[in-house]
Amino acid sequence: MSHLSDLLDNEPAVATAGADMLADSIEQQGSTVSRADWRPPVPGTESALARLAADGRMGEANRTAIARMLAVRPHLVDIGVARDVFPGMTDRTFLHAGPPIEWDRASGPMQGAIIGAMLYEGLADDPDDAAAKAARGEVELSPCHHHKAVGPMAGVTSPSMPVAIIKDGAGDGVAYSTLNEGLGKVLRYGAFGPEVIERLHWMDRVLGPVLGAVLRNRGPVDLQSLIAQALQMGDDGHNRNRAVTSLFLREIGAALVDGADAPVDQRREVYEFINNNDHFMLNLVMAAGKLGSDAAAGVEASSVVTVMARNGTDFGVRLSGTGDRWFTAPAPPVDGLYLGGFTDEDASPDIGDSTITETIGIGGFAMAAAPAIVGFVGGTAAGAVRRTLAMYEITVAEHPAYQIPMLEFRGTPTGIDAARIVRTGVTPMINTGIAGKVPGIGMVGAGLVEAPMACFTAAINALAETV
Repeated sequence: MSHLSDLLDNEPAVATAGADMLADSIEQQGSTVSRADWRPPVPGTESALARLAADGRMGEANRTAIARMLAVRPHLVDIGVARDVFPGMTDRTFLHAGPPIEWDRASGPMQGAIIGAMLYEGLADDPDDAAAKAARGEVELSPCHHHKAVGPMAGVTSPSMPVAIIKDGAGDGVAYSTLNEGLGKVLRYGAFGPEVIERLHWMDRVLGPVLGAVLRNRGPVDLQSLIAQALQMGDDGHNRNRAVTSLFLREIGAALVDGADAPVDQRREVYEFINNNDHFMLNLVMAAGKLGSDAAAGVEASSVVTVMARNGTDFGVRLSGTGDRWFTAPAPPVDGLYLGGFTDEDASPDIGDSTITETIGIGGFAMAAAPAIVGFVGGTAAGAVRRTLAMYEITVAEHPAYQIPMLEFRGTPTGIDAARIVRTGVTPMINTGIAGKVPGIGMVGAGLVEAPMACFTAAINALAETV
């Protein structure tokens, strides 16, 4: 009442909603303007938003979903072998990133990674033989997300590969990922040359068994603690993982030195491999994110996004309240910086499960914590801060453990809300690597990309049909 009296007793005030040009003009004339940051909803979602609002359950459902996500405590507990970890996996089952895809629609890097995995598994004599067999359907393709798993870029996981096992220290959830190969000509970017296959064999022969022995010797590694520390050391958790990789190597160092039931030369090789691969922790951070997003799934009427993933052809999302259903749109191009003589003409559209990091509040959502990231993906340090601030508009919480020093240790924006996306027109910001569009090329750059609005429009309309 006192506020109303103040308005009546003093000069007239004008309230504006979204019309900045009008508000600026009125202020220039000396009047007081009360601004409300409002935008019309994305066309085609008005009735769905009205239906969800009338139902009245979405707010509480979102609070339930995000509480489950934030309650997870991811721990790396062991390294297994894919065929032993994934129920029903046959010698010809290949997991992949993103929504479901078949060979004939697969992007260049996805096809390249499938070719390389077939050569690695001994299922083909050469790349042409592998491509022909894949085209005939001689391998079974299945999304990583259908198996509680995630894979960066092409994300191809074949039966012999070592797989990290991440469990919830505060519950009974579990998630999986492959181990990171490094940058450049690697399988996940679609390369399949002899050096790629040789590295994969070393990983299943040495890296996986040694790390498994280390973990069984020392016990689980608290991934959330490492990620939280790394955000305060300049990482973002997606494309900058230098700090968290260093912290991980320090965490396992004593067990690695003490023996871990492995020959000393193999332990040295593992140390050098991790030490020389600043992206080693990416896959493990992704699996930690998958654990959190899965915990948030299955809440009726919730518009919280539990999956964002790309296969190089399609960009897909899932919502907590719509279960296992995918909502897809064409994978967008990436605006980025390119290696060597590569240009955007050489680039595949956006690809990978690594957007799970943004789904749980890091990666592109935490760029303000990692100003140096702009040297890898482009943009400016000030722009990185602006992008993080914009993500608070479309999320339902701030992560209590993942904090940003630049923002006075404010928690990262966490829990993407598809309803807020279509209300505001603001889409999730992602930083990502760029794969060459031709099979076998590998990495060509890194950059920034926005999730396509069409995924969220379709998801919200489908959610409204459930209430």
